[in-house]
Amino acid sequence: MPEKVVNVMVEGGKATPGPPLGPALGGYGLNLGQVVKEINDKTKEFEGMKIPVIIYVDPEKKSYRIEIGTPPTSMLLLREMNKDKGSGNPKSTKIGDISMEKVVKIAKIKMKEMNTSDLAKAVKQVLGTAVSMGITVDGKDPREVQKEIDKGMLNLG
Repeated sequence: MPEKVVNVMVEGGKATPGPPLGPALGGYGLNLGQVVKEINDKTKEFEGMKIPVIIYVDPEKKSYRIEIGTPPTSMLLLREMNKDKGSGNPKSTKIGDISMEKVVKIAKIKMKEMNTSDLAKAVKQVLGTAVSMGITVDGKDPREVQKEIDKGMLNLG
């Protein structure tokens, strides 16, 4: 019998045997307590954020393996800024400023899920999200920072 794939979104460090995990895994004969503990251990650094989790189940062997995704870029930006939500009107209302160092940190976290292995391109994707959320970077419009990256004016470390 082929492996079954179960996709769920859980709050970092706070998975429970109830929904969505319990109903999704209940028919496979797995030790739900063990699965929940492993998920919570792997997601505790993202506490308070929704995390994509993929569970690969072998129903015959009653075994599983877990892959943890990363939160959306917008959630990582908000966490770094200690904000609850982005701007409702990002063109005219800014919610705050973030350092380039933190943008690079987020890009490094997200790189495994992005369609690039180039740090500059990953940073530019994070900056694009910052534009749509009303976030400035080191006091500048993120589009200006993207142009500086294109011109080679920034060292991304």
